Amino acid sequence: MTRMRLDRFLAKCGEGSRTEVKKLIRAGQVTVDGFVCKDPGFSLDASTALVYVQDRRLHYREHHYLMLNKPAGVVSAARDRLNPTVLDLLPPEYKRLNLFPVGRLDKGTEGLLLLTNDGLLAHRLLDPKRRVPKRYRARVRGEVGEHDRRLFARGIELKDFTALPARLEILEAGAESEVEITVYEGKFHQVKRMFRAVGKEVLYLKRVAMGGLVLDPGLAPGEFRELSREELNLLRKWR
Repeated sequence: MTRMRLDRFLAKCGEGSRTEVKKLIRAGQVTVDGFVCKDPGFSLDASTALVYVQDRRLHYREHHYLMLNKPAGVVSAARDRLNPTVLDLLPPEYKRLNLFPVGRLDKGTEGLLLLTNDGLLAHRLLDPKRRVPKRYRARVRGEVGEHDRRLFARGIELKDFTALPARLEILEAGAESEVEITVYEGKFHQVKRMFRAVGKEVLYLKRVAMGGLVLDPGLAPGEFRELSREELNLLRKWR
């Protein structure tokens, strides 16, 4: 049983701020179990109550999980004074849910980004001790070869730390190489710095997987969707 006030229930469902939903309730636009309820403080069981706003049923969930295909040019933050953020890509009903990005992708990096309000899951996914795998697709200036693969597998030494051993798969080698790299930590600019350390330059970077969750190829840059139960279970194994 999850008891809570009616106004908190509506706010948790993304119907607006506590002030906004109180206006809806007092205007008689909300019914609970078939009866109009004008009391914002009315206590209900969030798991069983039938709550409608203007004939639209609300379904309560404590936590929300979104897969976003982050485009280049936006920052992985809840707010920023200078740049558009990943939360600016969401419609109003999701902006009210106190979502935040799990980890960061550089402004110029594209790809998979999880948005949630589940702080425990986010903490577990970002905990360096758990070594959650993160897989990237990259286009690199310079020919990537077997020597680079062995260096990445050993662990690249950078100025301030030595990166954990990473898996480097060479998809196409040439003056510009296509690769996939799996890392097990998330330091600032880590993938770009690792390639720079072996004399290469990352021209394009996209995260395609994290902790077993794979970016939906049907999501265009800037698009998002909620995780399926199966996808969420892939992430919950890190809890």
